[in-house]
Amino acid sequence: MLAQVAQTQRRAAKNEGTIMEFFENLVTEGPPLPARFSDLKKEMCADPAALERSWRDVLKELESATKEIRERGAEMILQVPYADIQRGLSEEQLKALKKTGVVIVRGGVPKEEALGWKKSIKDYIAANKEKVTGSPPDNIVFYELYNTKGQILARTHPALIGTQKYLLSLWHTSNPASPISVRTPISYFDRLRIRPPGPSVFTLGPHIDGGSIERWEDPAFRSCFGRILEGGDAWRRYDPFDISPRLDANQDLYNAPNQCSIFRPWQGWTALSSTDAGEGTLRVLPSLSLATAYLILRPFFRLRTELAAGVTSPSDIPLDADAWVLDLENPAFPGCTPGKTQAITSETHPHLRIGETIVSIPRVEPGDQVYWHTDVIHAVERDHNGAGDSSVLYIPAAPLTERNAAYLRDQRATFLQGFPSPDFPGGEGESTFVNRAKLEDIAHVDGRRMLGFEPFGYDSFLSAGERQVIAAANEILGF
Repeated sequence: MLAQVAQTQRRAAKNEGTIMEFFENLVTEGPPLPARFSDLKKEMCADPAALERSWRDVLKELESATKEIRERGAEMILQVPYADIQRGLSEEQLKALKKTGVVIVRGGVPKEEALGWKKSIKDYIAANKEKVTGSPPDNIVFYELYNTKGQILARTHPALIGTQKYLLSLWHTSNPASPISVRTPISYFDRLRIRPPGPSVFTLGPHIDGGSIERWEDPAFRSCFGRILEGGDAWRRYDPFDISPRLDANQDLYNAPNQCSIFRPWQGWTALSSTDAGEGTLRVLPSLSLATAYLILRPFFRLRTELAAGVTSPSDIPLDADAWVLDLENPAFPGCTPGKTQAITSETHPHLRIGETIVSIPRVEPGDQVYWHTDVIHAVERDHNGAGDSSVLYIPAAPLTERNAAYLRDQRATFLQGFPSPDFPGGEGESTFVNRAKLEDIAHVDGRRMLGFEPFGYDSFLSAGERQVIAAANEILGF
């Protein structure tokens, strides 16, 4: 009961701030973690010998994965027309998607319509130019805007809703009674980016969103990776598409501005420009399960002391398994800073060989949708060498759960008031802006339902868990 109350109580607004503050640990390492994190490692490591076996196994597999990525690059990333989403992906397509955790969906949104969204957003920025904020502050690329008409129209577009329903359906519940409906997407408001050509003062280096130290510190979140922590070859049975253990995971133990607190299986971009590799596009590490296994095991191992003394740069770090030893005394969790994102660098996670394995996605056109699994390591290109702007709307795919419904209720209120969405830096936001989006701008009931303005309905084919969460969500939302 207490857990349910915690999930559904209204959340307080977060402090004001910018995206740069949350991602500062991508360029500057945070302070050492306290000694209690050493105790946490000991608690998690039930069988040291088994964990060492899995570590060696994962390192060996990473060598083969690196070779494949080096040879195939961006061709590993699945690209499909929206018609394939409508009819359902083939077994071969599904295999590719589940291996990499990344997909590009083309053609659902007409190019002219997407460009119209961008024009309306630029007009909105111009009409409120004295009040618009973002990062970097003197040459904004990431806009602290959540309630523009272009964003609302995109979030509620039938092709985006259809794509999200299908991609969410690829997840499953190991516990059939889990209170979730993957067939019922909700809208999660995020920022937008309009990036001009040239180098950027601030770009996103390799990272994973949705928590950092929480993956180990929060017991429910940790349980998602139980197979990996079990040791031996159990990591091979890890299922990154099992929703059940993720429902109670707390991804935001430190109430950090910009930290996603809901369950968001797929992060997403909707393109508003023609953007090719080298033009400030998304970069991904196309190896979902294997990279996750390495990430979870990495804090338990360190380079041998006698070898570490000779390391002066990341290229000096020995990658052979024999150069590394199990260490449960050191409280370090590489790349983790409480309240920040999970950083991935050549120093913190050398075996991932991110200089070779993180690849730029293929060219996208206005209206194309890009989605990546919540655990995929990703980044943004440092330079934009194209001729025009590189622009995207951040639109993920999130299912209906009780926690997500409580967030939707609070987000509904901030939308009506013009305030920033609950997970993001607070303040007055767009509350005094002219031409802000309104409920009347959403023309169809499915779109209003995704935003929490219509009750969720029941179908005869729903499971008991789906019926339970729909009833709870409607109550949370006041229907």
